[in-house]
Amino acid sequence: MATRDLVVVGASAGGVEALRELCACLPEDLPAAVLVALHMPASGRSALASVLGRVSRLPVRAAEDGLPLVPGTVTVAVPDRHLLVVGDRVLLSRGPRENGHRPAVDVLFRSAAQARGPRVVGVVLSGALDDGTAGTIAIRSRGGVAVAQDPADALYPSMPLHAAEVGRADHVAAVADLPELLDRLVRQEVDAAVAPPPTTLMDTETEMAQLDAHAMDDADRPGSPSGFGCPTCHGALFTIAEGGMERFRCRVGHAWSPAALAAEQAQALEGALWMALRGLEERAALSRRMGDRAAERGHRHSAKTFRRRHDEAHQAAGVLRELLERGVLHGDAVPEDVDDTLGDPGTERAAGS
Repeated sequence: MATRDLVVVGASAGGVEALRELCACLPEDLPAAVLVALHMPASGRSALASVLGRVSRLPVRAAEDGLPLVPGTVTVAVPDRHLLVVGDRVLLSRGPRENGHRPAVDVLFRSAAQARGPRVVGVVLSGALDDGTAGTIAIRSRGGVAVAQDPADALYPSMPLHAAEVGRADHVAAVADLPELLDRLVRQEVDAAVAPPPTTLMDTETEMAQLDAHAMDDADRPGSPSGFGCPTCHGALFTIAEGGMERFRCRVGHAWSPAALAAEQAQALEGALWMALRGLEERAALSRRMGDRAAERGHRHSAKTFRRRHDEAHQAAGVLRELLERGVLHGDAVPEDVDDTLGDPGTERAAGS
């Protein structure tokens, strides 16, 4: 009989604080390897390994391609690389982003589920939107155990909330209670022989994260056409229904959860509105200038035409400014008494931001 010898942890906004508290209290004799994926900027270096190493009783290391999984160690993802589990080692990949992130929580969780099945414990900590939910579903589909931070305990409750409600996490606990819970879970025996095998979908998505040529070139895309476009490459998105969750992936592998796709669409739409506002403001300014010059020269008809164009552009610009000020694209104008459990108005694209 095997034990649950791999713990994968995912976090985003507010996650540094949660990770520090968790790592500070993990026991020195933890009989499992711990892998951490925190959403972080692609550029620059990450100090997360040193930050966690200052408080952890376990050795903490930044991930390197091919490192073996060693019980009693914490391995942290590095910027602009997915962290995956392949056999008994970790792999770093520049595969397609998921929910706009690389490293991505779902990539780590899915690869761990594929490689280790019921021997995996997945932990979703603080973060906005619903990253980690698809990975939670993947872990549970192979008999692994899923844990979510208590949303009331998280600085950003959306990620653990979705992991608990949509991903149906097996345990929900405050960070202070997680070390004892994890220590108990990783010492339990599991029968890996009776675990459900990885699905074709799990294999394909894990291979796509590794930029596997066969998976990337396969004409048979996972899912069915959605009618939506990928915000990253503008290709067609395919709908994937798995474990009660609907998500999206494009032909070249960019993946989006519902909340992440909606947030990215909102950002793209806001950018388009700013461009339209700029165009209207320039049109109004140009029309005013041309109208004034026409009036100075006694060209009354031309002056009237230019002033009308100015007024129309100015009025349209006012409408766009009102939309941007009200923040309706990001849900800022939603009344406080509306229960919005499908997403968080804020999005994170940097570690702890």
